Amino acid sequence: MTRYKFTAQLGRVAVLSIAGLMTTVAYAASEAQETPAKPVAPKAMHIGDVLTGQLNAMRSRDAKGKRTNVYQVVSEPRRLPAPAGLCNLETGPETFEIVAASEAQATQLQKLVGKEVAFKVSEVSCAEQAGQMSEALVTKWSVVSKPN
Repeated sequence: MTRYKFTAQLGRVAVLSIAGLMTTVAYAASEAQETPAKPVAPKAMHIGDVLTGQLNAMRSRDAKGKRTNVYQVVSEPRRLPAPAGLCNLETGPETFEIVAASEAQATQLQKLVGKEVAFKVSEVSCAEQAGQMSEALVTKWSVVSKPN
């Protein structure tokens, strides 16, 4: 009687391992048929181009430890003007930090948070400091009335 239970358990283990092996082989075959997606070629950005997207605000600390608002726009991947290029990224930067140079600009940005905005870019560079949340910095900009 003990021998019968052992053979029955051995048979179940064999069936389960064969089913598992067949599932693994079928999954590997279906995965091999899919072609990997090619990265989207980034659109070139020139000085004077318009950058559109939803404006987000985040709280961060500056070099002195003071809490400040950081404004960010997420857009399609862009290739920045030379010498920055792709900012050491495969597709170029997608997140752009909008730097407010004055209190007036900060107030203007604060009113636009959460809305679709368009910025005319006058100066842009790659983010280089550790801890920056964006991939590129827009230091000189102006708001365009309506995004296209």
